Amino acid sequence: MSEAATARAGTPYHSSSAVVATMPDSTEAVMATLREMENVEIHGHGGGKIVVVIEGKSTGALGECLTQISLLDGVISANMVFEHVEMEEEGQEP
Repeated sequence: MSEAATARAGTPYHSSSAVVATMPDSTEAVMATLREMENVEIHGHGGGKIVVVIEGKSTGALGECLTQISLLDGVISANMVFEHVEMEEEGQEP
């Protein structure tokens, strides 16, 4: 896509769902940390697993956030399940 076409289309905005597997005794502490993270929302949890949605301006930003989550104490793994990209129009909130 040309630069002009990209400018007309708007700015890409990425959202991703991910599953975070935790040590059972660490789930609450991990969820407390996730609640404090920018652009991360918890959508459910159970059995040591937490479902989150991560939002950002690029796939790289989502990957960086997921890497930060995977490095938290008590986290066994953090895996992206789905990614969606929408084009924001100028002046439109995501």
